[in-house]
Amino acid sequence: MHGMTFCPTHRLPLPLMGAGVALWLAAAGTSAGAFPFFEPVRPPRAVQVMAHGGAGRQAPANTRPALEHCIEDQLEWAEVDVRRTRDGRHVLARFATVTNATGVSFQIHETDWAILSQVDVGTAFAERFRGTTLLSLEEGFALCRGRLNLYLDCKAVDAGQLVQEILDARMAGQVVVKLDAEGSRQVRQLGGGKIALLTPWQPGLEGADWVATQGLAAVAMDAPEVTPARVADFHRVGIRVLAKVLGDWDQPGFWERAMAAGADWLLTEVPEEVLAQALWRRVPRRPVLISLHRGASRYAPENTLPAFEKAVRLGVDYVEFDVRATRDGRCFLLHDAHLDRTTDGRGPIREATAAAVRRLDAGVKFSRAFAQTPVPGLEQFLSAFSGRVQFYFDAKQMRPDRLVKALDAHQMIERTVVYQMPPFLAELKAMAPAIRCLPPLRSAAQLDEIARLKPYAVDADWKILSPDLVSRCHAHGIKVFADALGEHEQVEAYLQAMDWGLDLIQTDHPLRVMRAIELWSERHTPR
Repeated sequence: MHGMTFCPTHRLPLPLMGAGVALWLAAAGTSAGAFPFFEPVRPPRAVQVMAHGGAGRQAPANTRPALEHCIEDQLEWAEVDVRRTRDGRHVLARFATVTNATGVSFQIHETDWAILSQVDVGTAFAERFRGTTLLSLEEGFALCRGRLNLYLDCKAVDAGQLVQEILDARMAGQVVVKLDAEGSRQVRQLGGGKIALLTPWQPGLEGADWVATQGLAAVAMDAPEVTPARVADFHRVGIRVLAKVLGDWDQPGFWERAMAAGADWLLTEVPEEVLAQALWRRVPRRPVLISLHRGASRYAPENTLPAFEKAVRLGVDYVEFDVRATRDGRCFLLHDAHLDRTTDGRGPIREATAAAVRRLDAGVKFSRAFAQTPVPGLEQFLSAFSGRVQFYFDAKQMRPDRLVKALDAHQMIERTVVYQMPPFLAELKAMAPAIRCLPPLRSAAQLDEIARLKPYAVDADWKILSPDLVSRCHAHGIKVFADALGEHEQVEAYLQAMDWGLDLIQTDHPLRVMRAIELWSERHTPR
């Protein structure tokens, strides 16, 4: 074997997988002799993802906001890159050069930490991350200890210093380290076997038995090379398998292939989509429906087409959106009465013309990767998503007759719930009896009066939810929807509501709700 760093194989297209997924879903399959990693999510999932650069699409890669995003999403792993400054500090940085907000660049290996620690690496990603700086490895460990495991892709490090920092931070069970052959040898020797090592692997190199003799805990394979036989061979000797599903491979067919083969970890840019796909394969019958608030607004700019596309890819049941009108009566998707927070415009939308709104950028404030994303018009949205997902229509500023006409034109009358106050909904229902009305329910005492409207569902305040309230609503033939926004966005709160029979959770945190669905289904599956 000539070293431990290998060139990736040529990326070839792969057809979508289907039937083989069930083979993987039954169990993770790693051998009992595998390195005992800390499990941030308990009970452990059958598949674990590694978020490339932390949440590198939602925040500047390798920074505190990126790692915090992973923790909030209850992921198990983040992949980060480790480099060394001129004065010997290990730092987390994807590239050898960092550039500040004014365009001045710094070579990490030629710059002291005192300077690098002040470099603004956030503004280039989005204005909302202005002031975000690099993390030292020590700071990264302090943030992630007991909450998130780290794959340390070591670009330029001092192996002895790295070992000492891992041990001092009590992170030996929470890291897997990728180094060259000499660096791996030093870590193995100095760490006394307490620190897990990973090496890239591809066909033609030594097999599982040889890898095991080198004291390695894991191998990384390019996605097309991950097969059941290869994974089983490495599992036989206690070696975990990481499937690299990046770039052209970061798509459902490759995820399914890796999962069906029994891979332990998937290194991906879109961990939320991988986990959603894995869950829906295992749990075809959902104990509760999910509506995403303003689309998948955690992963893309709220109320924009990319946010709704992400929601569809996550496999949710409903997308919630808000509609407001311009001065000249055109309807656009926007939550606030003013344009300032989510777009590069200013002032009330009701004072703007449709032409002016169409020129606005609704993406750049989320991230520069979404620059030039427009504020979608209602017709544009309906044309793009009718028939692909159900609608949770928050009619903030739209006449009932126009709403009915728009939905009817797209055959979405019976696949849309309309949220508004009872007088508006009564007028709406008189025009279209099949329309699904969703009035707010802020007190249990209001139920009998609201039931006279014969709504499809009520939007119940989470604070008033109870088994009795849900039962009373169901006795009236009314479904119960509730927003878990803010303080109620917790797995235990979701689980309790599912036990009570709640029909739909509206959320800003889809992975948390999916985790609750996973746990609830396991608890209620006959053994």
